[in-house]
Amino acid sequence: MADTGYISFIKQNAPFLATGALLSFLSSFGQTYFISIFGGEIRESYGLSNGDWGLIYMIGTGASAVVMVFAGGLADRFRVKQLGIAVVLLLGLSCILFALNPIAALLPLVIFLLRFFGQGMTTHVATVAMARWFIATRGRALAVAAMGFMLGEATLPLIMVWLKSHIDWHIIWIGCALFCFAMAPVLFRLLRLERTPQSVANEDQSTGLFNKHWTRADALRHPIFWAMAPAVMSFSGFGTAFWFHQVHFAEIKGWSHLALVAVFPLGTITLFFSTIVYGWLVDRLGAVRLLPFYLIPYILAFVLHWYAPSLGWTALAVILMGAAGGGQATLLNACWAEFFGTLHLGSIKAATTALMVLGSAIGPGLSGWLIDKGVGFETQMLGYSATFFIAAVLLLYPVAVARRSARAA
Repeated sequence: MADTGYISFIKQNAPFLATGALLSFLSSFGQTYFISIFGGEIRESYGLSNGDWGLIYMIGTGASAVVMVFAGGLADRFRVKQLGIAVVLLLGLSCILFALNPIAALLPLVIFLLRFFGQGMTTHVATVAMARWFIATRGRALAVAAMGFMLGEATLPLIMVWLKSHIDWHIIWIGCALFCFAMAPVLFRLLRLERTPQSVANEDQSTGLFNKHWTRADALRHPIFWAMAPAVMSFSGFGTAFWFHQVHFAEIKGWSHLALVAVFPLGTITLFFSTIVYGWLVDRLGAVRLLPFYLIPYILAFVLHWYAPSLGWTALAVILMGAAGGGQATLLNACWAEFFGTLHLGSIKAATTALMVLGSAIGPGLSGWLIDKGVGFETQMLGYSATFFIAAVLLLYPVAVARRSARAA
């Protein structure tokens, strides 16, 4: 199957790939780009300042990162049919709570639930399933699953902004909950012939470096994990900061928000093709070989955001962000399986997802604090770029260890 074309591959594995794509799409309801659409309404409804809302968001997201460390290991113990459906139903209940919540004091809890079940567990279950179910075609499976997230990112903001002009935002969130509930039986149907979970069929597990089944404790004790942590956290943290403060960015550049948003689809289109290409390359060359290079477009993108004398330069930067996003969606998830094997992948991936969620909590809060302290958002872009460069250099270490492991084998 390693040589099977994308179309044939998708046809032969449609139920499993559709499961990953659907879970990725549903994660949208807990993603920053989706929740921030309603930021103005939330601040108005609860009487919050920008700083108040940012702090609440950081607290809820940070708490979800902590819980992910412990809850993510459930992916090693339960089938996707069980865990995935439970997570989707709980995400729906979280949407209802968000819609009906009467007081600001409960907002940190509501944000925690949306971020934990949305960005956290739904994404986690999808990527662990793809990495575990597919070995020779792991890259393509992860790429196809990521299409669900891209579909949400490309369509939901426009749909939600249009809906907000016609109906109350609370009703929209009730609709999101109903959609989650409606998708639960769809997942059940897709997984009626679910592949044997690796937690049941241990003999089908693939090993990691040095032909070893790594536990989470093993992974956390090895420098490889921490050499990759800056890439995980900075990508989600500073990428989220850019989207979170997009209105402020447009203001300081002297552009309308609508004009800035109009170039975002260019990044989504690039992300789509980048993900496909990276998925193909992972299956052909292996994820590890490509690891040190995928952050290079992000390094350049944030330098361009800093410079951008016109919207065309930022459009190019957004395209470069999309190019790097394809690597983030496929390479890292494939690398965790290649480095540490699949026997304990759920618990190991939980720690990496926690880092990602923690980064997305720190990024908007830190950047907002720096803005208040007089460090311009444009200036911060250069710092972000330098951070990505350091993270890319650190990725050379895991590559060296992987080569040593291959020689030992």
